[in-house]
Amino acid sequence: MATSLSALSDTFRVIFHSRFLAQMTPMERIAFLQLCNQRTYRAGEYIYYQGDPGTGMYIIESGSVELVVETPGIADEQKPRYTLDAAESFGALSVGYEMRRMSSARCLTDCVLYGFFKPDLETLCKRYPKVGIKFLGILNMIALKQLQITVNHLKTHAGEAEALSLQFETYYAPTT
Repeated sequence: MATSLSALSDTFRVIFHSRFLAQMTPMERIAFLQLCNQRTYRAGEYIYYQGDPGTGMYIIESGSVELVVETPGIADEQKPRYTLDAAESFGALSVGYEMRRMSSARCLTDCVLYGFFKPDLETLCKRYPKVGIKFLGILNMIALKQLQITVNHLKTHAGEAEALSLQFETYYAPTT
């Protein structure tokens, strides 16, 4: 009985404390989580590696995950690292965009994760179109926030002209 109460508590923590799901109503969050795939990982196990094709996102139900930016020429202890705990999410942009992983994800402890993958997004959009649209809006806000931060950083280090011309070049570049 205690195990099921603990698991229920972990699920409620995700439903009510996930920053990623914060813009959804509780019912929308439950609809979303019903399509997620619960996966268990052991401490030290990698969820994915930097450079892998991005196929989905994860929300931590329990445990801790470390994201490591594998930077060539930098000592292991100096590589950028980010520790995420229960209710945090990672890898979200890979669901809506064709992107390779920008970091490696490794479990610091035994973990239970909710995985949400591209086929799950298609199902979400078919079953609950309003929730699917809201989910895509959240992804777009994340992408735009990251773009804004990157452009501002680039303006500071490379100059405004370089930052803005790069934006125009990528927007107007021919697609193949």
